Amino acid sequence: MTLVDAKPVETEAEILALYRAHLSKGRATLAELFGSHMEVWSEGSWLQTSDGEKFLNCGGYGVFIMGARHPIVMDAVLTQLHTHPIATRILLEPMVARAAEALTSITPSGLDRVHFALSGAEAAETGIKLARANGKRRLVSMERGYHGKTMGALSVTAKEVYQKPFRPLLPDVTHVPFDDLLALETELAMHPGEVCVVVEPVQGEGGVILPSPGYLTAISRLCRTYDGFLILDEIQTGLGRLGEWWGADIEGVIPDVLLTGKALGGGVLPVSAAIANRKTFSPFDKDPYIHTSTFSGAPVLMAAVCGAIQAIKEERLVTRAADLGARLLSEIERIARQNCDDLIVEVRGVGLMIGIEFVEAGLAGELLIELFNHGVVANHSMNGNAIVRFTPPAILTDSDVEYLLRAFDRATRDLIANRASMPKGGK
Repeated sequence: MTLVDAKPVETEAEILALYRAHLSKGRATLAELFGSHMEVWSEGSWLQTSDGEKFLNCGGYGVFIMGARHPIVMDAVLTQLHTHPIATRILLEPMVARAAEALTSITPSGLDRVHFALSGAEAAETGIKLARANGKRRLVSMERGYHGKTMGALSVTAKEVYQKPFRPLLPDVTHVPFDDLLALETELAMHPGEVCVVVEPVQGEGGVILPSPGYLTAISRLCRTYDGFLILDEIQTGLGRLGEWWGADIEGVIPDVLLTGKALGGGVLPVSAAIANRKTFSPFDKDPYIHTSTFSGAPVLMAAVCGAIQAIKEERLVTRAADLGARLLSEIERIARQNCDDLIVEVRGVGLMIGIEFVEAGLAGELLIELFNHGVVANHSMNGNAIVRFTPPAILTDSDVEYLLRAFDRATRDLIANRASMPKGGK
């Protein structure tokens, strides 16, 4: 692969100044920790900065399951862009219908009604509104869960630092520990027929927290027993990330509402969706204006959805995610234990969602920087400060995998070396 020459119009200093003036001083400071690099080009598993450095992209918070600018997605988007990118939303428009057809072809049985949005938080808002429209006024979500930062989504995102400045949020919201069925049953039993449960199959922003086998099945059973409502947030875990189309498929669970996003736009455009069964969706059927958004189902976005699902199917990326994930998890754990075992709590993962938990939060930040210094972009975890996450594309080649493992080996060695060189008692 030949990378293009990226000749910046602006310098890094100019862009940092614009961030501070018009965007976020905090984001500018964070960028400086990573050397103030500007990403200006991407293709497949790689991105390039304005100074010509290239990095293997194992970050992106789950967006790039098929890498960046996948040719099938790009062809679909460009064709639509040059014909009819935005619709009036009054007349029939074929792309949104085809995108809904494509999406429901891969969802669990019975989930055949779709509301498209742009962000994952908007999809979560849709799910919450569907729950309320179906009479479920109480919400139960999981500690360390993450569902977005709009007011409704934030209400079920159980982290004090995000919620505190914006309270009061939605009323009647309770958070219970993830993987604690007794605590969940207590809430459902206290308010039978009133509760909507919001849960992720694997907690992504929590730090790749995996539940016990059978957890989702048990939640589904509890919801049936107490006439509850189940929203399964697969915004980050869906579309092959876990080595199955959906985390729901691992245990054969069919929720009332399934949320998806991140990879749904094929790594090209922002798209999300809430998918429901006909009964759950019926309040939206009664009034076409009860829940709308100007850009919901925009043709150019729907072209990306169709291209993304086509690419995942044709290139068997779900199976590849399972195979690659097993290989990477084994090797990353081996290297971590070999190089810095005393700093590691656990290496865990499923599919192409892999987390490394350290004994203290500062180590996670240090490893992210060391990985970057060795040409790899990874993720922090917003609800798990001591955890580094890898969410690589399913299109990694053998040489990409070797590059990643070499970089991880060097980064962990440098992490140990840097700590050894610190003054006694230093952090």
